Amino acid sequence: MANTYTQIHIHAIFGVQNRISLIKSEWEEELYRYITGIITQQGHKLLAINGMPDHVHVFMGLRPVQSVSDLMQEVKTSSSKWINQKKLVAGKFSWQEGFGAFSYSKSHVNNVIDYIKSQKEHHQKSSFIDEYLSFLRKFEIDFDERYIFKPID
Repeated sequence: MANTYTQIHIHAIFGVQNRISLIKSEWEEELYRYITGIITQQGHKLLAINGMPDHVHVFMGLRPVQSVSDLMQEVKTSSSKWINQKKLVAGKFSWQEGFGAFSYSKSHVNNVIDYIKSQKEHHQKSSFIDEYLSFLRKFEIDFDERYIFKPID
């Protein structure tokens, strides 16, 4: 789109189905590179990616050519398919339905990048559920706690 100028920074968080710790350290970097490729191929700029065995954080500069929902659908569908085709987990891998997405101004970019880079240290003190709920509260997002995460069957 000619003459369209934007600065949209989105921090997205999404978890493994049932919050099971399936992302192994042996292949997480390859997964992050794959997700980076998806985001880049869709025309956006990845600023940071990291996570834990049960969830992933991505921080990106989003171009206004695609909705956050459509991008996250592509990231989750393609990466699930990739994990399953490579047989990286026993059984079928899938991401939890939905995601969290939070916007930041340029002045917060470096802090968000540092936060995402320090996920391993951060989660020694805080669980994924506590972290996710704190984001929803901090950003004053209305939610029903019963529907935040699908219960483990």
